[in-house]
Formats: sequence, structure tokens, C-alpha cells
Amino acid sequence: MLKNDTCKIDLVICLGGDGTLLHASSLFQKSCPPVLSFSMGSLGFLTPFDFQFHDNIIDEVLSGKVAVLLRTRLNCAIIKHELNNLSSSETSDVSSQTNETSPSIDTDAMTCLALNEVVIDRGPSSYLSNLDLYINDKYITKVQGDGLIVSTPTGSTAYGMAAGASMVHPNVPAMIVCPICPHSLSFRPIVVPAGIELTVKVSEDTRLTAWLSIDGRSRLELRQHEGVKITTSVYPVPCICRFDQLGDWFQSLADILHWNIRKPQLNLDVDQEIQLDEHMPTQDDENTLDKNE
Repeated sequence: MLKNDTCKIDLVICLGGDGTLLHASSLFQKSCPPVLSFSMGSLGFLTPFDFQFHDNIIDEVLSGKVAVLLRTRLNCAIIKHELNNLSSSETSDVSSQTNETSPSIDTDAMTCLALNEVVIDRGPSSYLSNLDLYINDKYITKVQGDGLIVSTPTGSTAYGMAAGASMVHPNVPAMIVCPICPHSLSFRPIVVPAGIELTVKVSEDTRLTAWLSIDGRSRLELRQHEGVKITTSVYPVPCICRFDQLGDWFQSLADILHWNIRKPQLNLDVDQEIQLDEHMPTQDDENTLDKNE
């Protein structure tokens, strides 16, 4: 699909899993048309519709009688100080590597949009990541661990959740900052307002480079003083809801992630009856007692 063709698209239909939706998001680096997602993958947290009923669902969508959830995306501006200082051959090597491993990154502007999360980690290195975190150009803290996750509310139920961050409803205007295996007992995930500019840079005293990943699809190596500036994008992904903006999320939590699934506690009356039944002697117990006498 050519970049000039994206403005001609009125509706995107995704057939697959959550990764298919992430790929569709990467194709629209500015305004994105409404997305209708049918679950045909392995998880389907972001794809609420059953393809078995696709005829009726598409007719209902075309009639306009559906709710739409605007899923926030992150705008990522990559800081590559050394790119302008490289020779032409070295620059072409970097560009070819970026094109091969990071298909959604604009190598000219070095910017892209993320629907789930931005991850800066240690990659193949066995050393700790050494990253500096800034908010609105103010130094906040140093990250020493496997890396850092900056996610949208949509991405809070993905990698961030697995790393211990809170799950945040997609309607909440926020960004989630979550360390990956920090070498500190007190470094906990935090939720910050959506309107800030968050900057993550590779520290000057780092032992090796770090690696940048966008929605789990793009990989780019970052050296000392290089990093990424992250802000909330003005181009969300409008996703068509199955029920409504609130109900879809809680339905996915229950059906897909089995959130708060637990055997219910019995009330006191039933609990006492069970205890009485357990203490009442059975016929076998009485026969055994008679034989002993």
C-alpha cells in the first residue's frame, strides 16, 4: 500500500489476532480510519468480533449504529546524534539495517507511532541497561535493569502487565512507565499524564548499547546519548466496539485474561452445614465402633 493511498481508505477490516491490529496501526502513521477487528488469532484481546457473524456485523457497522473507542498512540521521535556524522557508506548500512528490522520506522524523520508500547532494553547484552529518564526535560531517575517499557493504556494489558504494571482502561489519558527486572526493590511502575514529553536516553556510563523496539516489531540499536522522545500522538486508532467503550474492555479481561477468576466463598449457613456433615458419623464409623466394643 502506497502512503498516498491511506487517505482514500474509509474502513479497515482486520482478520487475525492482536498482532494484525498492531500491523494495521503501523500502516497509518497519521490519521487512521475506523478499524473493525475479527478474532482469528491466538489471543484476541483487541479483536472482539466473531467472524462467524461477519455479514450482520459489517451491515451494522455500515449503518453507523456502533460505538467507537479511540485508542491512544505514542509518538516516538528517535534521537540518533551520530547519524549525520557517518560516512555515506555507513549511513546506507544503518538505513538498510533499519529498513530490514524496523519496517514501521520512518528513516528520514526517525519518527513512528506505537499503539502498544515502546521498549528500550539490553538486547543480546548480558550487562544491565543503563538508561536516563527525563520528563519535560527534567531528569527523573536512572534505570538499571533489563530495560524500560513506556506503554499506552491499550498496551498496559500486554508487555507492561507481564512486567508488573497496572492495567489501565484505554479511555484514560495516560502513559505507563514500567521497568523491566530493575535491580532495585523500590523501583515500581508509575502512571503519568498523557500531555507530558518523556525522554529515555542511553546513559553516558553505560557498558554497552541498548535496543529500541516499537510494538514488538521494530528493532533499532541505540548508543551513548541516543534515545527516544515519547509524547501522546494526536492520531489515535478508532476501534469499533462490540458492546460499548467500557463493556468491551471488562469483557476481554474476563474472557481472555480470566481476570479475578476465583472459587466463590460460601455463606455462613452453607459453611456450617458442610462442617456438620463432615463431623456426623457415617454408617461405617458406627459399625467400626460396635466391633471395637
